[in-house]
Amino acid sequence: MRIGFVVNDIKSEESGFTTSRLATEAINQGHTAFLMGVGDLAYDADESIRARATTVSKSKYKDSKAFVTDLQGKNAVRERISVGDLDVLMLRNVPSDDFLNRPWATTIATEFGRIAMRQGVVVVNDPNGLAKAASKMYFQLFPEQVRPRTVISRDRDEIKAFAKSEGGNIVLKPLQGSGGASVFLVRPDDVPNLNQMIDAVSRDGFVIAQEYLPAASEGDMRLFVMDGRPLRVKGKYAAFRRTRSGGDMRSNIHAGGRLAEAEVTDEHLRIAEIVRPKLVQDGMFLVGLDIVGDKLMEINVFSPGGLGSAQKFTKINFSKYVIHALQRKTDYMRFYGRNFDNVDMCTM
Repeated sequence: MRIGFVVNDIKSEESGFTTSRLATEAINQGHTAFLMGVGDLAYDADESIRARATTVSKSKYKDSKAFVTDLQGKNAVRERISVGDLDVLMLRNVPSDDFLNRPWATTIATEFGRIAMRQGVVVVNDPNGLAKAASKMYFQLFPEQVRPRTVISRDRDEIKAFAKSEGGNIVLKPLQGSGGASVFLVRPDDVPNLNQMIDAVSRDGFVIAQEYLPAASEGDMRLFVMDGRPLRVKGKYAAFRRTRSGGDMRSNIHAGGRLAEAEVTDEHLRIAEIVRPKLVQDGMFLVGLDIVGDKLMEINVFSPGGLGSAQKFTKINFSKYVIHALQRKTDYMRFYGRNFDNVDMCTM
């Protein structure tokens, strides 16, 4: 299998990233793995999609650290490839990371991905599905039973009225963005400063005002969903918990959160089952559900990270089974030809 991974920039990849783990596993299983940044893609005069791609010369790697060292070092193999010759193109870039400094890069992977899938490549997650999820507004398309009460606006008075209706306990965050940036917990004592908080979040766009979930004090859980179902191997789920550090309400790891073992309950599985139909409808192959108590806080469809964190506590190499699933899709394509829509192939 020839698989391409689209990332923001190869130079910024790290060994702990899920993409690096997946690429390492693909190499170790005997596949060819290419990495390409969004700026490496091109549409040629012959109507083909090509890319300045990077791969490695070795066929086995002890771990993803050794793989990334070769990928970013002098031993890297760089060549211009035809994306149409790939079996699978995995879109693993994070548009929100480019939102401020490289706005041109936020949608380009999905746009190129649309053309690639017409050339017979299985593109995951489905580019049209990802286009629907370009902002956190996508979250509001899921059933209200699994979502916190929410207002999305740039109007101060509307947000302040919502805060009052919630007893002064809300969370503010930007409609665009990730990693816990510009996230504020508003308490009743903070209401006099609410205008300044709203201004800080609204500098870059719309503001999400959300009910505060008391269970958030215990952190959140990320549960991976693959092919529309919670990823489970040998009775263990690909999941982990992120707990808060000190007084910081954010549990994101790069915002100071700490990792802990997850206990996946029937309630968590109920949430996954409720969102499953839309994830399948939108062709979401690999997704991260961020759960607080009995509610979803976020659905990460672009580049869900943390397979290594799940492996740390379960001792299961989940990356191995993700690559197996991609190989299965490639086999289906060979058996049947292009008789399935890409959106169907993503979750088949």
